[in-house]
Amino acid sequence: MATKTLPNNESEMAQRPQARSKQIGVRLTEDEYAEFERLAWKSGRTIGDWARDRLVANTGASIDEFNHLMTEIVGLQLFLTEALSPVVCGQRMTSEQYDALLRNVKATKRRAAKDVIARYVAEAKEERHG
Repeated sequence: MATKTLPNNESEMAQRPQARSKQIGVRLTEDEYAEFERLAWKSGRTIGDWARDRLVANTGASIDEFNHLMTEIVGLQLFLTEALSPVVCGQRMTSEQYDALLRNVKATKRRAAKDVIARYVAEAKEERHG
């Protein structure tokens, strides 16, 4: 959150949070609202403050965690596909081939994961609009 710096009496810099001026709205059932209200009050906050804190806390980390997990899953998929193919065909992999495979997976897994995520997003958009 952006802050404004204000001088105080002790020649130190104090921070004032930037005013919140934007709103979002969601519709909830009575039961959902009651549960959120209960959780907010239990934490000693208003439902608005509680909801904002939950949204802010889950936004960036969730996306970053999702991307990281997808990258590792795609990396495992790439590795297993390439490593098991020769084994299934009755061939052996040399240690040099294995090392090259690991280097290749590490070098390509991020791009491959981005492609998988992009396809998933495109398919989800088509389902919503189609």
